[in-house]
Amino acid sequence: MLCDSVTRVNVEVMAEGWDEDGLRAVRGALHGPDGTALLAALRRGPMNEVLQLAGDGVAAAAALGLPGATQTAATFLGALRERGFRGDEELADVLRVSIGHAVNPVPCPLAVDLEMLAVLLEGDPAESGGWLDLSTGECWSTFTNELETGFEKADDPERWLSVPTLGSRDGYQDMELFIERLDDAALADRLRTAVRGRGAFRRFKDILARDERAWRLFHRLSDERQLGRARAWLAEEGYRPRLPFRGGG
Repeated sequence: MLCDSVTRVNVEVMAEGWDEDGLRAVRGALHGPDGTALLAALRRGPMNEVLQLAGDGVAAAAALGLPGATQTAATFLGALRERGFRGDEELADVLRVSIGHAVNPVPCPLAVDLEMLAVLLEGDPAESGGWLDLSTGECWSTFTNELETGFEKADDPERWLSVPTLGSRDGYQDMELFIERLDDAALADRLRTAVRGRGAFRRFKDILARDERAWRLFHRLSDERQLGRARAWLAEEGYRPRLPFRGGG
């Protein structure tokens, strides 16, 4: 009876997607000493919703030979092939190398936080864009206060990579894709009306704010797509995120 109860709870969690506690567990595990905690955290929700978020960690765990990591990497690879978002193929290349299914060199590893890079690429056009420090992987906004932070950008192309502002088109497409995938026809109709014309983002978010589950699902989709776009942009510049954990490459 206990096993049946646990199974029912797990099925309910998977059906609802990731909650904030589960996502915090995944993010925290990515900063842990190895991938053991990450592999455990990934059982708390559907893996196909955190492919970009957790993919580098899974690749690192597989490269370290942790139990179950190769199978998890294979699951990620299958989900990436099926999904096909921008940046998914670049992540798949990393996973293939980690499990020995490819030997082709992947771009130069860089200790960059993809989430921070995505903010620079897709944040408020008035405040986003900036610089990526190739020596440390740190992301700096164009409007960084040099006096307060000590940040000083030198004109050294060997160290600094300019990060452009990509605009709102991709974000708008995220909203359209989410609407197409909604299983709530009434909510989908309201959102389709909301995204027409100026002020689309504000109206879309105002409607979603009334539905906690839909809000959570949209942000999981949007965050994944933003991470993928940041990964793809980085690959075009000849880099990839460095793998976490001991010995991560």
